[in-house]
Amino acid sequence: MKKRILILNGPNLNLLGERQRDIYGEVTLQDVTHNCEKLADEFGLEVRFEQSNHEGQLIDWIHEARTYAHGIIINPGAYSHTSIAILDALNAFIGVVLEVHVSNIHKRQEFRHKSYVSLRADGMMAGFGVEGYELALRRMASLLV
Repeated sequence: MKKRILILNGPNLNLLGERQRDIYGEVTLQDVTHNCEKLADEFGLEVRFEQSNHEGQLIDWIHEARTYAHGIIINPGAYSHTSIAILDALNAFIGVVLEVHVSNIHKRQEFRHKSYVSLRADGMMAGFGVEGYELALRRMASLLV
């Protein structure tokens, strides 16, 4: 049976490849999805991708993941710095949680330096560009073996 991973993306990540290319690059979220699906297949993992600009929808997907997923890879976007509700939902998830940020949040504005999600995450990839998703997926695979 394949281990199931939810890869969850927060606000504005639907605009990867279009907005602030100097920070986020030119690769789209569809490209990230395709690359991660290929890599997941190599590791015998099943991935489900979701993206929403709405906090409540992200929380609902985290709640659903409690019933089927072995791990969550989450790029909460700006909700990293504001959402105790997402933290609470992640705290109710029994499984591995890895946090991804395309940019290095510690080199940006001071308000981005704190991530509530990090209080639950088992690891974080930040500043590796979209390759951070693949790094997180590799780490997830090693943790779930």
